Amino acid sequence: MTPRQRHDGAAQRGRDRRAHRVPGPPGRDRAAPGGPSVAVIGAGLAGLAATTALAERGVRVTLYERERSLGGRLAGWPVRLADGSPATMSRGFHAFFPQYYNLRGLLRRVDPGLDMLRRLPDYPLHHRSGLRDSFARVPRTPPFSALGFVALSPTFGWRDLVRMNPAAALPLLDVRVPQVYARLDRVSARDFLARIRFPEAARHLAFEVFSRSFFADPGELSAAELALMFHIYFLGSSEGLLFDVPGEPFPQALWDPLGRYVAGHGAVLCTDTEVVRVEPAADGGLCVAGERAESRFDSVVLALDPGGLRRLVAASPRLGDAAWRARIGRLRTAPPFLVSRLWLERRVRADRPGFLGTSGFGSLDNVSVLERWEGEAARWSARTGGSVVELHAYAMAPDADRPREQRTLVRQLHAVYPETRGTRIVDERHEWRADCPLFPVGGYGDRPTVHTPDPRVVVAGDVVRTSFPVALMERAATTGFLAANALLARWGLRGQTLWTVPGRGRSAVLRWAARQAGR
Repeated sequence: MTPRQRHDGAAQRGRDRRAHRVPGPPGRDRAAPGGPSVAVIGAGLAGLAATTALAERGVRVTLYERERSLGGRLAGWPVRLADGSPATMSRGFHAFFPQYYNLRGLLRRVDPGLDMLRRLPDYPLHHRSGLRDSFARVPRTPPFSALGFVALSPTFGWRDLVRMNPAAALPLLDVRVPQVYARLDRVSARDFLARIRFPEAARHLAFEVFSRSFFADPGELSAAELALMFHIYFLGSSEGLLFDVPGEPFPQALWDPLGRYVAGHGAVLCTDTEVVRVEPAADGGLCVAGERAESRFDSVVLALDPGGLRRLVAASPRLGDAAWRARIGRLRTAPPFLVSRLWLERRVRADRPGFLGTSGFGSLDNVSVLERWEGEAARWSARTGGSVVELHAYAMAPDADRPREQRTLVRQLHAVYPETRGTRIVDERHEWRADCPLFPVGGYGDRPTVHTPDPRVVVAGDVVRTSFPVALMERAATTGFLAANALLARWGLRGQTLWTVPGRGRSAVLRWAARQAGR
């Protein structure tokens, strides 16, 4: 396999024959020795994708990360449990869907067969009333996926389908970017679901789960983002609704190997190093200032979370122009979320799934039983006879009483899995974070694009506005590659080929009906 074939194939189409291929910019395979230099600021998915694509082309890359480890919101770090066991703590469970073509392409650099990932057989959605949905038997390909869900779901039946408002629901059948934002960005996800008359139980179980993936209350989230999620996972792709998870903690499975890979391509990794300012240099480059030193680069990739991007731009008054800087300043961060991980003395019941979405149990949004799929947790469980359980609570109040909310979340676990009542907690760790982007109603126009007023500066991350039908982790990875492509094109270097789910609805008849409804 030639280098061109290897890199072009790194982001591969999955099973969906309608997946869309986007060739990267043409050019030379590698930069000449002593070629352009780039500072990538932020070592999350976006920064790692940009670093990888640039370093593979021989660009001199320095990757800056404020934390001590790579991975951004998927980072992990070592801890010592109360029983003396070493363990890895993180910010919580993440689902790697087969639709994440470009993220999976990034990971294939270090694991071509993606053996690091394991497919979960199902992720049930459970309501306190007892209703329970499953995706294990739902067909993959639309429209059979939607019909199969209706046929199998106890919360969404054929009568509910008949009661829906078809005119209001038609935009879901032909989601395109950016048109979906023109139609739905000024409507909240909650109002949109009410407008199309989704049944209340199905709304809680199936669709608020999607909106809460953005760590936001559905009343705060743009309906355009929700519609895009429907398209990516349910109505526009035939990759199915099941997902993969890493078989070991994030550092061991993903970031340590990828860090070694990019370092092997010449990238310099500067962790535990915060960049505090970026300014144009007198020689036409850019000066990147850390807390202890300054360095000069030809270009910069800003791959930061919304708060970090706001702070850096505010501290760099000569970066970009006034309008761009004002838009960055208006970016909002989603409400805080809580991840609680418990090491329990006794195991939960053997039939508990690896991941369970919940509704009606207060703040508890999902429960993971880590030994079902993570090697480190499975080894601890085998040695001690206990379970490693993780609880998520999204969209928490900014002024929440944190110790009380942590105790409440554990009590809610007891309501979902009663066998955990009275079980001694060997150790517990609670992570509160508030650094995810908020996609508020009407906020699409303020979101940055990859390009900025300064062609030497590009932006990447899941907050970035792009014409690709991507979201969440896949948006971060995709915009990282797009940022790299923008710089590579300036220097006449070949860019990264990308893949996306289909960029429009799958049925010509339904696309026509959706267009008529939008008139």
